[in-house]
Amino acid sequence: MAMKKYPYELLEDPRELSAYLGWSEEVYRDFLACQRGTLSPAEFHQKYQQQKTILSIDMTGFTAATMKFGELESLLRILDVQKVCIPVLRDFSARQIRCCADDITAIFDDPNNAIDAAFEIHRRVKLFRNSAQASAHPTQCSIGIGHGIVLAIGPDLAQGDEMNRSSKLGEDIARADETLLTERAHEVLKERTDIRFDPQVSDDQLFPFYRAIPV
Repeated sequence: MAMKKYPYELLEDPRELSAYLGWSEEVYRDFLACQRGTLSPAEFHQKYQQQKTILSIDMTGFTAATMKFGELESLLRILDVQKVCIPVLRDFSARQIRCCADDITAIFDDPNNAIDAAFEIHRRVKLFRNSAQASAHPTQCSIGIGHGIVLAIGPDLAQGDEMNRSSKLGEDIARADETLLTERAHEVLKERTDIRFDPQVSDDQLFPFYRAIPV
């Protein structure tokens, strides 16, 4: 059956597309070139692929806290976690740190720095929760870590399978004070004798993962 021509406008101007903050103008130009066949997938990957470690932090109970304590209190809980976590991420040499709502994403070159930062974040968040500076309803953090080849595009300069998996672990699966790792992250960290890695099995998840516990 013959395909019908799409009857409405298609926005294909890279500069205008980039104004909506999805990708940069250059990335849009290259995506469109791939669609038109003037840039091969191999050339696109050669230009943008990099090996990185992704650390995805989520703050527990945000939706419930908003309903129970109100919007301002919930936003102040986010502020407190950012105040605690960002110095840790800087101390452990995160290349990029981005905050969005109740999430923080950090990109590392070294997976060892990422997991050490995760444990230190849990430690400092606990200290803060018990300090005089904490609010009446302080939050906790859950963390997912991925490692591997990603595309250095988008707001985090890391898009792809490992970003998707680490975000899923940090935002949806990990509980308060937990650090969960993808298989690829575990593979590069499994020789660490100061960490115990417990494989996690769940029928409703798309991929296996590990829980990391300092010993």
